[in-house]
This record gives sequence, structure tokens and C-alpha cells, in this order.
Amino acid sequence: MEYFNKTKGVKLRSHLGKYLVSDEEHHKLRQSRKASTIWEVQLPTGKNHRVRLRSSNGRYLTATDAPFLLGVTGNKVLLANFDAGLDWKFEWEPIREGFHVKLRSWCGKYLRANGGTLPWRNSVTHDDPYSSVTHNWILWDVEPVHHFPHKMLSFTESEDDLSPSQEPVSNVQTRDSSMRSGMEFFHRAKAVRLRSHHDKYLHADDDEESVTQDRNGTSRNAKWTVELIPEFDSIIRLKSCYGKYLTASNMPLLLGVTGRKVVQSVPRRLDSSVEWEPVRDGAQVKLKTRYGNFLRANGGLPPWRNSVTHDIPHRSATQDWILWDVDVLEIHVESPAPPPIPHSDSLDFDSSTPSAVSIKSTTFSRQESTDSNVGSPPKMEGRTIYYHVAEDNGDVDDENVQGYSLNFKGNGVEQLTRKFEEETGLEGVIVCTRSPLNGRLYPLRLQLPPNNVTMQVVLVLPSSKVAKDFKEQGLL
Repeated sequence: MEYFNKTKGVKLRSHLGKYLVSDEEHHKLRQSRKASTIWEVQLPTGKNHRVRLRSSNGRYLTATDAPFLLGVTGNKVLLANFDAGLDWKFEWEPIREGFHVKLRSWCGKYLRANGGTLPWRNSVTHDDPYSSVTHNWILWDVEPVHHFPHKMLSFTESEDDLSPSQEPVSNVQTRDSSMRSGMEFFHRAKAVRLRSHHDKYLHADDDEESVTQDRNGTSRNAKWTVELIPEFDSIIRLKSCYGKYLTASNMPLLLGVTGRKVVQSVPRRLDSSVEWEPVRDGAQVKLKTRYGNFLRANGGLPPWRNSVTHDIPHRSATQDWILWDVDVLEIHVESPAPPPIPHSDSLDFDSSTPSAVSIKSTTFSRQESTDSNVGSPPKMEGRTIYYHVAEDNGDVDDENVQGYSLNFKGNGVEQLTRKFEEETGLEGVIVCTRSPLNGRLYPLRLQLPPNNVTMQVVLVLPSSKVAKDFKEQGLL
């Protein structure tokens, strides 16, 4: 409730980087990157853990019991006029989770910002996430608005791919002290370098914008200056050799896949996009964004190899990609000054014999091996599958609409179907292939070809007309 107690209005931004927007004409809701609606906060009398959110025309955010699509999970969330006899439908219980908030409806479900493909994309429902991939879809950033015109609560703002226009209220709250802090890795650190699971270093590219991985740990591009934030005891900023901050942007690395770009930037104001929360994991550290994502060093084949994103790994094979070794290169000297020692407290990063004090040990870290004596990165397993989502009548606009892709290891249709459900958030999808003779869709029934064969498939929604035709023809 601390997100709503001290503000007159809020803007809600989803895990997908889009705002909750009211479509006043059709009494509907959607997500938008370019527009944002200010929601007036009302606290019902006698209900200390509930809020109502009212749009500009006086209608309220309302959780209904009507399904969003027949045959799939998720119920509609609409704009509706207040009805005192059904006041419970207009009330939401805020539940804090890390830097974010979940809004629980009257039936125990959560306000959910859907991603994936149409018709789910940009829609808003209330639902329970049924897989780890969609868990973050119920997490919202709350941005406070203390002053706004009463007659015009809805307005449009310009899109900013790198950072929010206003600091989320979640970032001015005290962090949960029960989390395993990794601040001891950075407590006295003035400059560090970060080594990934692939034995490569976080590298600020010479274009002064990109961030990648590189095996050369002696380069100044691998040096990151640590900035502590006085008002927070568990948040840091990292500045590259070009004076730019390590930034968790909203830009996807590749269309249709998870993971957003990590870049170097200098925002107009230092906001939460440049803030990282160290979380200890054994002798290593994870760096967490305000979205709940983690700084991730990607492996595999190009364009993934050596890229850096912020993401949540949902496969056991990539869990280690968010773990980093911290090598302290320079330290802050505390007063009074310590007794003289043979070496300077500030290690010469550009010296010809590079060494670094590791936070995990009082000894110097080993010198980095070169590409000549380190094996090549592991190959990406599985095959690439390209897909479109069919219209209700089975039409596929693959000429004008860009398709999506995913990597899949296996040969079973049932396993592939589950993979698509996790990837798109659609339940009960039918994976189809298209006949090269007449272009008609047919459900996949047999085992898939070997893993080295690239495939193109079409997803059919279970509530569509073409799915009903399949049933009538005995194809399902």
C-alpha cells in the first residue's frame, strides 16, 4: 500500500515496458509505449489494503468474470461505472514484490499485461501465471503523479526507449533487507571488472553505446567505475571508461525473443534504468534491474554470442549466464590511512602486467587466458523454428507481418506445443504445417525432422474457426 498512500495519481507500467492505457471510446484497456494514462487513486473507507483506480472519464479499472477468449485462461479487465452494490469488482489489493507491485482482483487473480502474439499482444486481463515465463507479466512499476489536472487525467508522452520519464515510486522505498545482498562485493570498490560464466569480461565498446563480452581483461574498456547511491544501501551504478552508465534499456535485442539490450548511456536524469542491485549467489554475484531481470552474458551462436542483455533465464542451461565474478581493480582508502604496503591501493589497470584483487580472495586473480588456449563457446543446441499465428479463418499474413522464431531441442509435437505455450502465453495452441500444394493448414501429428532441419509452422488458436474445422474433420 505504500505505493498508493501518498499520491493522488499513478501511472502503471508493465514488465514489457508499456503503460496501462484506457481506451475511453470503447471502455477497453490496452498497453502502449507512447501513451500513458494517469489513474486517480481512491482508498475505500475501512479497507486499508485495497485501492480503486479511476480513469479520466470517471470509469474504474474493473475485474470481470467474462473470459477474454473462449477456451483459454484469463478474464477481461474493463472500464466501468462505479456500482456500490458491486464495489468489490472495482477494488485491487496491491502486493509488493521486490521493486514492483502486483494488483490482486476480487477473485484472487492478478492484473496481467500480456505479451506474445496477437490477439494477446498489448491486451490486459486478470489471471494466474501458469508458467515461469509469464510470471513477470503480473508485475507493475508504479510511477506517482502528485499534481495533475482534474479534467484531463489522460495524456500522451513521447516514447523513451532507454529510461522512464519519471522515477517509479518503487525505487524510493526501502529495499527488502531479507534479500541476500551482494554489496560486500562492492563495499570499498572504486573500480571493478566483471567476468562472465563464459570467462569473458563485460566490455564497453568503442562506439560508446554497445556493451558486449570480450576475453581481453587488460583493456580499459573492461574497467567499470562503481558509484554508490547514498539514499540506498544496496544499489550501485556502473560507469564505463567513456563516462557513460551501464543501462538496462527497454529495447529488445532481437524481435520476437526474450532479452532486452544493455547499453551505455547518459540519461537526462539518473533514474532507475542505471541502477543495479547486487544479489549474492555463493562466491559470485547477480546484478538485478528494477524490472526483476538480471544482467546476462549470452553464449551460443551469433547474434547471441558475446551479447549482453537483461533477462530472466527460464532454462536450467542458461542459469549460470547471470552469474558474474567481481575483480576489484581500485579501492577507496579509508581514514585513517592504513600502514604502508609494497603495492599501491590503486592498481594500475593499464600496466603491462595486469592483476586484480579478487573480492573472493586476498590473493591476486589469475591472468586471463587468451582465445588461443580457451575452447570455443558451446554450440546452441536444437533447431530454429519460425512461426506465425493464423487468423480466425486460417489465413496467414506472412508477406506483410514479420514472423517470430524460437530455438527448440526435441522431436516431439507435444513438447513443441508446450514450448510455444510458454513462449507466447497462449494456452491450447495447435501447431500446424502448411501444405505446399494448396496452402491449407494441417495439425502436426508425426515426429519432427532431425534437429538440424529449420522449420516453419503456423499456430492456430483453439477458439478459432479453423480449429473447429479440424475437429469436424477428425484431425484433432
